[in-house]
Order: sequence, then structure tokens, then C-alpha cells
Amino acid sequence: MAKSLNEQAHSGIHGLHAYVPGKPIDDLKRELGLTSIIKLASNENPFGVAPAVKQAFAQFVGNGAHDLHRYPDGGGYALKQKIAARHDIEAERVTLGNGSNDVLELTARVFLGPGKNAVFSQYAFAVYPIVARAVNAETRMVPALGAGADMPYGHDLDAFLDHIDEDTGVVFIASPNNPTGTWLAPQAIEAFLDAVPPGVVVVLDEAYLEYQADSERPDSRQWLERYPNLIVTRTFSKIYGMAGLRVGYALTSTEVADWINRIRQPFNVNTVALYCAEAALTDEDFVTYSTQTNAVQRASLAGELEARGLICLPSQANFITFDCGRASTPLYQAMLHEGVIVRPLESYEMPEHLRVTVGSEEDNRVFLAALDAVLERE
Repeated sequence: MAKSLNEQAHSGIHGLHAYVPGKPIDDLKRELGLTSIIKLASNENPFGVAPAVKQAFAQFVGNGAHDLHRYPDGGGYALKQKIAARHDIEAERVTLGNGSNDVLELTARVFLGPGKNAVFSQYAFAVYPIVARAVNAETRMVPALGAGADMPYGHDLDAFLDHIDEDTGVVFIASPNNPTGTWLAPQAIEAFLDAVPPGVVVVLDEAYLEYQADSERPDSRQWLERYPNLIVTRTFSKIYGMAGLRVGYALTSTEVADWINRIRQPFNVNTVALYCAEAALTDEDFVTYSTQTNAVQRASLAGELEARGLICLPSQANFITFDCGRASTPLYQAMLHEGVIVRPLESYEMPEHLRVTVGSEEDNRVFLAALDAVLERE
């Protein structure tokens, strides 16, 4: 008897739920008829795209977008050369992705599958279990550090080692981590890499690295020479404000890059994104402004939240996760009516926490006013 479509989908897919992004502004406009809305739900750069990117995009359009009928450079030669020069690494060790999410999925397709397992932390990025289960691999979630730890809800790397066995294909760690904002000390990551079996791939997700204080930031590029099983992922979505263009990349050994490129979809980064990402790498002033302003506003926002009796998790990212002391989804829903979109974390098994992007000074003022209005009505 022929199988049904439901039976044809493998067991890993049956256990998945679709990723739910932060609520789009246009959705809220349609639903509530609001005209003034700020979105602080998706960790986007509140200052928009880098000026160099704006200029590059304007030049591309001004030239008639004459190359759009051609396929992109499938190898991304020019962008890879610039990334390689920045990191002092051979260009063949750079793999481009349609956002760093793309690189995470490619990694899972190469190193995971039936009979293998992926290890990641509780309260880690939702894409890790999605890409693992999508290839029918087992997922092993490591309990996070407790609320009373020095790094509450952070990665417990000692416990990670206890979950790794001969069937482990990939370990995902993130520093800073989404959705908590927590991070790992460079020496802790290095000690972990020393302890992981050389046949286990370690993905170090550094999507928020630029927002870290210099004293906390690891030199992951140098580790690549000692640990050929290490994959370092970065993105243009956060610090460069290019979330809508979708560009990310991985730094790896030559061998790993070759394996990933064997299954990478042709033309996975579009022409406009390639062109704009090249320009973004030249705009150090924007990066400096974004990181310095974020640090000031993050500290100010955390102080305001703590003054309201709300407990903030430590963060070295461009967002703050805080404990509401009550179910957070009703607060999130009430704030939508105030024209402010934040992120409830019930889907991350943190039902009393909200995550808020660190916005501009004005954004944060509007958010706090909306939060006060909601709390006063309780």
C-alpha cells in the first residue's frame, strides 16, 4: 500500500515546528491599525544600514541595476577576497551563506544525519535543533547554568563534554548567545576546544561578536590554525544592518570549506547582497558608532529595567533579556497595543522572560514608557 504524504516526511521533520520570527511591523499595522510602531524584537541595528552600504546600493540602482539579469558570482570572489584580507586567511577557507543561518544548515547537511547527534545548550538559538532534526539527526540539549550562576542561563561547557560521544557530529556554541545575551570567556572556549575529540565539528556562532567589549572578545581566527574541526560563523545582518539582504560567512579549514561547498546551493548570495557587503567592510566608522552607542544604551536600558524590579540577564549583545516575574506573553501582547514589538521567549522555554533589542535613545524611551503603561494596568 502506498505511503501517505505524512508518512513520507521523515521522523525528524515530524518533531519540528516552523521558526517564528519577530512580528513584522506591517503585520501589526494591519491587525491594530497603528501608524506609529517601533520594532525591538529581532536584534536589528536601530541605526539602519551602514552609510557605505546605502551609497553602494544607490550606485547600483543608479547604474540601472544592469547586472540583475545575470546570475550572481557563484563563488563570491570579490567579497571572499575582502573577508579573507580582513581575517588574514586564505580565500578558499571562506564560505559565503545566505545569512549565517545558511552556513549552519550547510554544516548540518555535511556533518549530521541519521545515527548522529548534535549538541547545543538549553536557551540557545532555535535554528540549531531545526537544522539538526531536518537531516534526521538526534538533538542533545545541555542544561544551561542556573539562575544563580555567575553567568545565569549561560552555556555549561563541562556538561557539554558529558553529552559528546562517538556519534556526535556537531557541537553548536554561541558567544554572545541568542536569546540570552550571555557569553563565554575566551579561555573557557579554548579549553573546551582542547577537550573536544578532533572528529567532532565545533561551530562557534559569533553573530553578535562586534558588540562584545574588547576585553571579552576571543581571537577565534587564531584558533582555526590549531583546531581544524572548528567552524566560525559571522553575519552582516547585525552590526552592518544588512538583515534584509542576507549575507553571512564561515571561516574554516580548507578541507571543511571544500566539503561545505560541495552541497552549497549555486548562487546562494544574490548580486546586490554581494555588492553591498563589500562596501560594508569599508565602513569602520559605522561599526564603531554602533558598538559604542549600543554599549551605552544597553547599560542605561538595563539600569532602567532593574530600577523597575525586573531582573536582567548579563548581555554582551545588542539586546537584553529580562525576567518579568510573571508570564511574559500577556505583557508582549499588551505592548503590541502600545505600538512596541518585543520578543516573548515562551518558545525558548523561558515563559517569564522578554527579549528587547537595544534601540536608539528615543526607541528605548518609547519602549520604557510602553512597558510602564502596561505594568500600571496590571
